[in-house]
Amino acid sequence: MYLKIRLHRQSFCQLSIYEYALVFNTELHCYGNAHCHFLIYCLIRYKSIVVQHIKGVSIIGINRPETKNALNVAAAQELIDELDKFENDENSVVGVLHGFSGNFCSGYDLTEIAQYNGKNEEILPQFGPLANRIELSKKPLIAAINGYALGVGFELALMCDLRIMENTAVLGFANRKFGIPILCGGTVRLPALIGYSRAMDLILTGRHINANEAFSWGLINCHTETGNVLGEAVKVAISLVKFPQRTLLADRASAHYATFSAKQFKEAIQFEKDNASHLVFEEGVTGAKKFVTAGIENNRKFFNDKEETFKELNKDLL
Repeated sequence: MYLKIRLHRQSFCQLSIYEYALVFNTELHCYGNAHCHFLIYCLIRYKSIVVQHIKGVSIIGINRPETKNALNVAAAQELIDELDKFENDENSVVGVLHGFSGNFCSGYDLTEIAQYNGKNEEILPQFGPLANRIELSKKPLIAAINGYALGVGFELALMCDLRIMENTAVLGFANRKFGIPILCGGTVRLPALIGYSRAMDLILTGRHINANEAFSWGLINCHTETGNVLGEAVKVAISLVKFPQRTLLADRASAHYATFSAKQFKEAIQFEKDNASHLVFEEGVTGAKKFVTAGIENNRKFFNDKEETFKELNKDLL
């Protein structure tokens, strides 16, 4: 179930009941219904990253609903800053990463990429603070995946320790269609998690994967009904708070090291960047400009993404 909160002019922000309650009951003091709506207006209208705290858990929300939570350079930097605060907060031992308004993160903001002038690489989010992040946090982090988790949104989910996904959500490298390379470790982490063949399926085709398929591949830990993912992720996070944390963190570090041995992992991450960074300029900027110019949200026609069936093979070829 969702509530629609009126923002400026005619726009609305859709919040799940859990998100609505979360905003009300943690760190915000409401004095009547009107005041609550005013606080939500202030919270949602002006912050790209919204953080709340409950029972030793930091709940970090991406809040750019006008772009389906796509990250620009500023939002990516704000996300990293909040993750650093979480990491250094002694009172917060587990984090939950989620997206407001029905989407986790739909990738990098193509509008910003399309504005690249050939001079200043710093305006491109691909070379921003997320690009060199070996891991999002040294503490356990759970991804609560709803709606679109595409491109760097998919990579953010891969960087988390656990992934919980709504039944209607999708994962994928949609950036394949725009010629924008994978530069936040996705080509390294995904094969390690689900194997080379399945990873190549998603990397090469850019197709979306649903919750059932992701669960059968071991890519996510569980899936929930639409609207329940944040509540389920917070419940799992709270269940981890009660354990002795030094031992938990030591075992987590050992598993991470065994999966991504330090030398090989860093070399692989560096190779990913050396091998593909130049393609942001050679193909990615052009693809982003096409997207922005056409003003496409549902781009099936733009890409001629029609399902085609193979014609019968000529018997002479058999």
